[in-house]
Amino acid sequence: MSAYAKLQAELRAAPRTWLVTGVAGFIASNLLESLLKLDQRVIGLDNFATGHRSNLEVVNGLVSGEQWARFQFVEGDITDVSVCARVCGGVDFVLHQAALGSVPRSLAEPLATHAANVTGFLSLLNAAREAKVKRFVFASSCAVYGDSPELPKTEAMIGRMLSPYAATKWINEIYAATFGQDYSFESVGLRYFNVFGPRQDPKGAYAAVIPKWIASLLRREAVFVNGDGETSRDFVYVGDVVQANLLAATTNNSAAVNQVFNVGFGARTTLNELFNALKKHLQRGDATLTHREFRVGDVRHSVADVGKARRLLGYEPERNLEQGLALAMDWYRRTAV
Repeated sequence: MSAYAKLQAELRAAPRTWLVTGVAGFIASNLLESLLKLDQRVIGLDNFATGHRSNLEVVNGLVSGEQWARFQFVEGDITDVSVCARVCGGVDFVLHQAALGSVPRSLAEPLATHAANVTGFLSLLNAAREAKVKRFVFASSCAVYGDSPELPKTEAMIGRMLSPYAATKWINEIYAATFGQDYSFESVGLRYFNVFGPRQDPKGAYAAVIPKWIASLLRREAVFVNGDGETSRDFVYVGDVVQANLLAATTNNSAAVNQVFNVGFGARTTLNELFNALKKHLQRGDATLTHREFRVGDVRHSVADVGKARRLLGYEPERNLEQGLALAMDWYRRTAV
């Protein structure tokens, strides 16, 4: 039995209380769904800056009425210290996903990105400490590897930050480590690589490449790629991100506490390969890419070494890109147009 399967059985037998921030967003709503299906009690916080009420409605339809009754939603902002104090009361574990994501957004809006990703992070981290939360798990990013050319990416590497977004995530890791050192407060940072799956928003200026390209293909519009298409990424299915969060929150391995971990699949896919896979799924063999200049703040290649997460958390990614696309494609089709 895998570490994750064992954990799921344990959680069903002994439910806990979880705070999930950014709960109406892509990753966090998948966390909410999984936790409720495990009969957990969940407090969800969101200000709807990037999340959608429709994601909560979808989750409501995917769980039982009894499970949904275990969910308490709070509309509020993580920069409000009183809100942070209120939602942390009585919580066992925090899964902090709320942020202003996207490298391009951070270049366009550095002050807003700092307010949400740094001030908000510190407000919630301190509230969790004061509420004596057992563990604080937070979303970091592979963006902290910056311009480091080494592959695969291991957690000890840190490059020169290439965007305000990357800088905010690096600051988060520094604050979490400092709280561990100064207050003995337990946290775990998860450096997400390129996450995809159901409820990933295909709309908006900062949509990720997979939903954006699917939308363009379905509408028979031009599909744009920055550069020559040989840029590569590590695409990780959202279910594996859920797995990493739950394992990080509950691990009894003291060596895993106050650490950061890569959360990826551990394989590199070029954007040209991704495009061909999407064309196959959507039966658009005639489609071609339109090339543009490389985008400021982007790295050329990225792939995760997930050995540390395997060793200390028991993390085992379950679905590769092709398998994840097969599971998510119905969602992308329904929401892209």
